[in-house]
Amino acid sequence: MKKKVNKEKEELNNKCSCEEACDCQDCTCEEDACESEETCCGSCDECSGCGEIDNESIIQILDARNKELEEKYMRLQAEYLNFKTRTQNEVSRMLQYEGEDFIKELLPIKDNLERAIMMDDNDLGDEVSKFLSGIKLILGNITTLFEKFQIKEIDCLGLEFDPNISEAVLVEHDENKPENVVLEVLSKGYKYKDKVIRHAAVKVNK
Repeated sequence: MKKKVNKEKEELNNKCSCEEACDCQDCTCEEDACESEETCCGSCDECSGCGEIDNESIIQILDARNKELEEKYMRLQAEYLNFKTRTQNEVSRMLQYEGEDFIKELLPIKDNLERAIMMDDNDLGDEVSKFLSGIKLILGNITTLFEKFQIKEIDCLGLEFDPNISEAVLVEHDENKPENVVLEVLSKGYKYKDKVIRHAAVKVNK
């Protein structure tokens, strides 16, 4: 009987891949040699990681994996909410200033109409005066349309120069006026709602 037990121990020791052979009689290694500590028997001093993983270890592994997945989910959710907020803000801004490019194209036309009516129609013939009256009517319609869609001229004449709404294209010195005030508006500026869509071109006192 003793010989049989020793023979079984010898066979089990040969199957284990530990640096020193197991001396346990109830080694749980499979028939093939141990390939890692996870499958190595845990009853011998040299192979403390042998044997099947206990339930507590499995629970710890699953808890760690679950925590990792939860953190990943929270990051993805935060990124999605940020993306959604940015998209909504961009869409809202686009809708708020819808038609801005079209308005910018209209501004030079309004400028030309205003220049045309600056002519003194008292010195002109009847036909030309009637033509200017028609231009004044068209300009009045455009001005009403601008007011309807909250398009306003920038008021800066005689005020302190503000680079946020005006662009200084000329300077002049007038001792009778305070320094850095707008002496003349060369080209009108406009706001669309609360946004400057064209800066006023002005002459500034220096």
